[in-house]
Amino acid sequence: MKKHIVLLFVAIMTLSTCSDWLDVVPDGVATLDMAFNSRTQALKYLATCYSYMPKNGGSADPATLGGDDIWTRKTTHFSNRFSLAGLDISEGNQNATNPVLPRWNNMYQALRVCNTFLENVDKVPDLQAWEREQWTAEAKVLKAYYHFSLVQMYGPVPLIRENMPVDADVYAVKVERDPVDECFDYIVELLDEATEGDMLPTFVLDPASDYGRITKPIALSLKAKVLVTAASPLFNGNNDQATLKNHDGTPLFDTTFKPEKWEAAMKACKEAIDICHEAGMMLYKYEDAAKRYNDTTVLNITLRNAFNLRSNSEIIWANTQMISIPTSGGMIHASMPKLNPDYINSNDICKWLGMPIKIAEMFYTENGVPLDEDKNRNIGDLYNLRTATSKDRLYIRQGRTTVDMHFDREPRFYAWVGFDGGVWFGAGQYNDKDPSSLRYLAFKIGETDGTEGQGNWTGYIPKKYIPYEAQLNAINNISSPSYAWPIMRLSDLYLLYAEAINEAEGPAGANSADLFHYIDLVRARAGLQGVKESWDNYTNNQKYTTQAGMREIIQTERLIELAFEGHRFWDIRRWKTAPSEYHTPLKGWNMMVSTIDGTEEEVNRMMYQPQLLAEQKFGIRDYFWPIRTSDIEANPNLVQNIGW
Repeated sequence: MKKHIVLLFVAIMTLSTCSDWLDVVPDGVATLDMAFNSRTQALKYLATCYSYMPKNGGSADPATLGGDDIWTRKTTHFSNRFSLAGLDISEGNQNATNPVLPRWNNMYQALRVCNTFLENVDKVPDLQAWEREQWTAEAKVLKAYYHFSLVQMYGPVPLIRENMPVDADVYAVKVERDPVDECFDYIVELLDEATEGDMLPTFVLDPASDYGRITKPIALSLKAKVLVTAASPLFNGNNDQATLKNHDGTPLFDTTFKPEKWEAAMKACKEAIDICHEAGMMLYKYEDAAKRYNDTTVLNITLRNAFNLRSNSEIIWANTQMISIPTSGGMIHASMPKLNPDYINSNDICKWLGMPIKIAEMFYTENGVPLDEDKNRNIGDLYNLRTATSKDRLYIRQGRTTVDMHFDREPRFYAWVGFDGGVWFGAGQYNDKDPSSLRYLAFKIGETDGTEGQGNWTGYIPKKYIPYEAQLNAINNISSPSYAWPIMRLSDLYLLYAEAINEAEGPAGANSADLFHYIDLVRARAGLQGVKESWDNYTNNQKYTTQAGMREIIQTERLIELAFEGHRFWDIRRWKTAPSEYHTPLKGWNMMVSTIDGTEEEVNRMMYQPQLLAEQKFGIRDYFWPIRTSDIEANPNLVQNIGW
């Protein structure tokens, strides 16, 4: 961001009539006069504003490999198609000379483009008044989103309210960072302007061509997330950032905790929920009208579709800049197992992305409580071997031996986590009346999904990324539905509301009924009892009666419900729990065990020995990205983040 001037030339994007609103490709450049001389050209420019959206859920997203929930080895040969740069973040190798996966330049370019659109949209001669209002509101929401993306990553940033004129004094463009509270205030101001009256529609007019365009539910849900973030410990009374000041001494963080921030967040969450309900949104449930499957399978499909079924009933906002497709380098391809013994010799489909043991342990038991709190579980038995029986047959292959911790877990574990012996409904096999016909994962070397030195190193894969219909249709080729990456689902919003109520009032305040109602809706969709029932019946504590205990429950619920979607990376930062999470060593099972290494019992015992995968690092400086050294040299008014 060396100069903030009006762009004279911008990339113009074409809109495909048979595809998504944001599924755009460059088709040349045009002057500003050309860009706004007709409705068609202005619409292309608006698409350009959208085109800068951060690529959620891919190798360019720091939340994919920069956290502690998804991991792979840097030596994997898949790295030539799927960037492993995010591992440098989790390993403590971030740097100021060449920051890893930064957003600074791209987001500021996006803001200049949005400002240019807002400054020129009134010039379009054939644009109807309602369209002008709607497009203006969309651009303001995008401005808010891009500023928010910068604040999440860098903390206090220079606000770009309008573009600098081309003849601006050189000192005018050498901007300073604005205090973080002012950043949040401006983001909310933009969202309030965009949601005033009926400027934005409640839902897109044409789902076939406008999927991904901003609506009022999107704008208000973004406002809810922004205000929850602003109220969270990272930004609300954070003494760790007390020394971050501009050169003139202006503090960039207010170190005083302000409880009214949680009040504002609570109100914004409820407003967003109300408009989402008005738009007909609801937690997704698979309707088995033909009664083909039993209840266990229906719930499994429900939970998998809730994330990866395109435009289902709970997707508030999906990023169609990031379409998950089964091609090389995508999330489906990076996670897909072979499953079918016919393709055991595939050297390309090797479930490259894995999860550490601690993430598998995070999911609840079948009783809806943590493993270490369930009074019906012996925590010392978790790594003991156990063989699946007929009662387990829809979750674990009957007769297969695995560890005790894989048994009697909540449905989300089986729907979203792949593990050795785990049944994999779909992939061409759908007869749940005959569980022995269903696919299952076989991870030992010599079996269908054995690693043989490449591929998965943890013993777990993020099954959530893969639609249940996905399958190999050739030795190295996947057939799968595609989907746009969900930025925000209704379950996310419900849990934000529960969190805001608890932080503002505690679990026994005026809105306590809503607190338990909305978290219990998420749990009920996952096949679990409510919080009170679960803790009363299956634990020896009533932690939900205290604010601290309820905070732990809500945070765990978010980490489970939104697992592998990129939220954990930012949540543990805003909660300031990142150090404890990152400092827990990443471990996996012994994936180099072969079926010929001994008897079946010996092989299983060798496999289920935890192996150290990586030691991660996290310090105070890692909460925020460094500003590139060259940018600070170009603009000495910018102060660097603490520790860099």
